[in-house]
Amino acid sequence: PGTLNQAIKDVEALVNEEVDGSVLSVWLMAEVDHWNNEKERIVLITELSLLVFKYDFMMFNCDQMQRIPLNFVDRISHGTFSFPKRSLLERNGEGVRVFWDRLREPSFTSRWNPFATDFPFITFTYHPVRNISDEKHNNLKVEKFREQLKDAAQKVHTLKPVPGKANGVLVLNQPIQIEAYVGFMSFLGNENKLGYCMARGNLGF
Repeated sequence: PGTLNQAIKDVEALVNEEVDGSVLSVWLMAEVDHWNNEKERIVLITELSLLVFKYDFMMFNCDQMQRIPLNFVDRISHGTFSFPKRSLLERNGEGVRVFWDRLREPSFTSRWNPFATDFPFITFTYHPVRNISDEKHNNLKVEKFREQLKDAAQKVHTLKPVPGKANGVLVLNQPIQIEAYVGFMSFLGNENKLGYCMARGNLGF
């Protein structure tokens, strides 16, 4: 109790009101990368930005922050996860993928690099704590996040359009493709929740 509240207080302190505007909502979700690795994230929707934080719940500090201007968000897709036909991987549940550069496709090198971070999109799914807390906490619901993000991005597109970029956000209900085939490391990491900060015996990571 109080851990998430402290985390929210810490990440909200990193919001730059001149760049981001005021905070509209806070979400606890899991990011799914291009190799199907699951990672715990705190996500803020502000008036002008989508902010994604990697937060250490054991040490109470923010390890990483990603800022995505809402007027660059051009597409939001949501649905179940899918993999190539020959893939050995699978993922249950639904997710949402946020795109901010529809004209740029990830390079071949990036697709096969498990540490690549230059993708023009980010993918989220439900945080595992939803299984016991969903009815009490709206900030765990991916569908609510999708709706609020769409509304906030549409508003910013109108107020601060990007020259040369089509205004508006396209929302698609379609499978979310993860182009990964063999994922021993993602299976090991996801099964043991290595993407989450939690107590593990006498250690916490």
